[in-house]
Amino acid sequence: MGRFDGRIAVITGASRGFGRATALLFAREGARVVANYHKSQEHAVRLKNEIEKLGSEVLLVQADVGIREDCHRIIAEAEAHFGRVDILVNNAGVMDVAEFVSQDESTWDTMMAVNVWGAVHTTRAVLPIMIRQRYGRIVNISSQLAHVGGERFAFYSGTKGFVLSVTKSLAREVGEYGINVNAVSPGGIVTDMNRFLYSTEAMRQQRAAQLPVRRLGVPEDVASCVAFLCSEESNFLTGQVLHPSGGNVML
Repeated sequence: MGRFDGRIAVITGASRGFGRATALLFAREGARVVANYHKSQEHAVRLKNEIEKLGSEVLLVQADVGIREDCHRIIAEAEAHFGRVDILVNNAGVMDVAEFVSQDESTWDTMMAVNVWGAVHTTRAVLPIMIRQRYGRIVNISSQLAHVGGERFAFYSGTKGFVLSVTKSLAREVGEYGINVNAVSPGGIVTDMNRFLYSTEAMRQQRAAQLPVRRLGVPEDVASCVAFLCSEESNFLTGQVLHPSGGNVML
C-alpha cells in the first residue's frame, strides 16, 4: 500500500527537476499523475515511460502555465480523464538573474506570468473541484530567496514571496473544506534551472561547504517534503513552509 493509493496528483513543470522527482515519488506511492510540461516533450515522454514502468498511470498535458487558459485546461483535462483532482503541486517556474536596475523588464513579465499567475490560475481552477470533494492538498514551490533575498535575484525573490503570501492566506480561506495549502522553499539544490550557478566542481564544493550539512541537495530532497505535505501524516499542517535547504535557512 502506498501513501497515495487512489489519489490523483497534478504537477506543473513535471518533466525535469523538482517536478520530475515529485512525479516519480508520487507514482511509486500509488498516485496517478497528471504531468504538465511546456517545451520539454522528450523529457516528458521519458517521465511517462518511467512512471508506467512503476505500474502507475500518467497523463501528459502540454501547457504554458504563463497563460491563464492553459492553467485552466490542465485542470480540466485532469478532471475529464480521472474524474477528480486530489493534489496540486505548483512547481513550474522560471528564473532570470541580473542586477535590478538593468534587468530587462520583459523578464519581469515572464517571471510574473509563470511563477505567480501560473500558480494562482491553476489553483483557482482546481479549487471548485476540491471544495466539491471536501478534500484537497495544494503545495506551492517557493524558494529560500523569498525569505533571505539574494544579490541579482530581487525580482525572482519577489515572485516567490508572493507565492508564500498567497499560500498562507488561502490556507485560512479553504481549510474548512478539507483543503490544506502549504509551501516548500528549496535552496542549495542543483537543477536544470540554476545549473549555471554551479557550473564547476569548485563552485559546487564551495557552496556545499557553506551549508551546515556540508552537501548540496538533490531534487529528491524537495520531492520528499512535497510528499509529506500531501500525505495523511500532515493532516494538521496548513499554511506552513518546509525548508529543504541544508540548514541555510532556519526559521
